[in-house]
Amino acid sequence: MELKEKHEACVPAEDEILYKIGMFAAMNHVTVKTLRFYEEQGLLIPARINDENGYRYYTMNQMAVIHQITALKEAGFTLDDIRRINAGSDEEAVIHKKKSELLSKIAELTRQVSILDGYLARNKGMLSAPVLVKTIPESTVAYLTERIESYDCLFEMMPRLGELMEEAGCECALPEYCFTSYPEPGYKEDEIAVEICQTVTRKKEDTKELHFKCLPEINAACIFHKGSYADFPESYEIILKFIEENGFKIAGPIREKYIDGVWNREDESEWLSEIQIPIRQV
Repeated sequence: MELKEKHEACVPAEDEILYKIGMFAAMNHVTVKTLRFYEEQGLLIPARINDENGYRYYTMNQMAVIHQITALKEAGFTLDDIRRINAGSDEEAVIHKKKSELLSKIAELTRQVSILDGYLARNKGMLSAPVLVKTIPESTVAYLTERIESYDCLFEMMPRLGELMEEAGCECALPEYCFTSYPEPGYKEDEIAVEICQTVTRKKEDTKELHFKCLPEINAACIFHKGSYADFPESYEIILKFIEENGFKIAGPIREKYIDGVWNREDESEWLSEIQIPIRQV
């Protein structure tokens, strides 16, 4: 695409109609000021300039040039971008780059809309924050692993983890980070594989029940859940919708982090948890 035209001193062909700048501007729905600006920028040079009075004239063929400039501007190109194309840059490569930038902006706007949806979803008082993507640093954890008959069994496993850690002389890392991890994908009503984890300052020797491992840093979609664990499905619905709509894939075992619960809050409505789902960009 060649946008820049050189002004020739010769008169256009006899059968080629010349249009004064005002008429040409009206034909293309732009202002005279715009045409003069394009001339200054070297993007659209009049086909003829009257040396005596300075009148500018344009031809019908130049309509394609101004239409191209207008189309690229509407697509988000700056005049500098258009000038680079004019200077010989690979037009297709420049357009693909701009397309990629626009798609990134769309993805960011979609993420922002999802955050607003998270706020609007608090109509039942279940949520205390929207879905956010954040980095969870690497950590060392002590953990119990078991296959349980129902989620109620978690209430028995948590105190047991504390007892075993005390026997092993473990020191909890600060800030404390206690969570349940589900190594098998999908929701199950029974025979549920779980790991109850607590971050510690250092690894110790594994015992028959208590084990240790290092977890790598992850990026995770996270949502706070306030209230009973029985209402987790509603928070899961929101966070999974966020992951799908923002082009993410689940990239590891889901975690449920416990902040306030039965150990320090009698009222279930005051329990606070955080669902953390490791993700990667598709």
